Amino acid sequence: MTTNPPERKIPHPDWEHFGVWESTRSLLLSIPNYFQTDLLIRGVNATEIFSIGPVFSSILESQIVDTLNRLRNVWDENSKYSSFAFARRSQAFPDVLLTDTISGKILFGVELKSWYVLSKEGEPSFRYLITPNACADADLLVIVPWILSDVISGSPRLFQPWIESARYVAEYRNFHWRESRSKRTKSQHIRRPVNIKHYPDIRQEASDEAEDDKGKNFGRVARTGIIDSYVKFIKENKYLGIKISHWIEFFRSISETRTDEEIENKILSLRESIQKVNDGSAKGKVFLDILQLIEDLWKDSSNV
Repeated sequence: MTTNPPERKIPHPDWEHFGVWESTRSLLLSIPNYFQTDLLIRGVNATEIFSIGPVFSSILESQIVDTLNRLRNVWDENSKYSSFAFARRSQAFPDVLLTDTISGKILFGVELKSWYVLSKEGEPSFRYLITPNACADADLLVIVPWILSDVISGSPRLFQPWIESARYVAEYRNFHWRESRSKRTKSQHIRRPVNIKHYPDIRQEASDEAEDDKGKNFGRVARTGIIDSYVKFIKENKYLGIKISHWIEFFRSISETRTDEEIENKILSLRESIQKVNDGSAKGKVFLDILQLIEDLWKDSSNV
């Protein structure tokens, strides 16, 4: 049975806390302009670049929360919420809450997901399983893409985040699952927890679960199509004059091979493909220079 896609719901402008919610959302969109970190990564083998993401993502998420609190004057310019602060909590939904540190009152939450844009998947790989009823209208799901400042070393640099209603994404995930399964005459049933309230306790089961999910794909937001245009936009972004999609292609080419000869052939193939489309511009030369640098780094590491 075909159902209609869910409708997006956001807080009504008459909500007394709409101003701080809207200011926070705007700040999150521009967080790359404000983000600061002391995190510095060195000595990553070019063939192991994909391993960086999972190791540092949780650290990065904590530092994004620190940035939000440091920029209180942006989301609370009139000091109306002086007793409030963003606090991160692990293994609970949402993992960031704007909370009154005195009374414990919660205004809204942010489920924060960092995305290392050079990940082998080429898309955010997290699973989002929260049941829709656990999400308040003001809760947000935020994906923050990042890369290292010198690509294979340096400090994290952020790209423009993707921000959406947390409840809408949960509802859309379920809608897409049922629609895609119905077309293949497979079980569409999703087991949903009952008596769920907003901001569930960590001990409370608050996740939806697909009945027939041998591939463990339920909850993979990137597989629903909801962020397709955003992922394409990020991969079309240029870093150091080079498209992110080209960086991914390069690192994938040298990580999925086993012999030095195969890696060298893939590097040569990539260089030739870039030279064919290179218009002789300064940015094209930068790409080839960086490609040469990474090739040299790979050869140095392979000779160790």
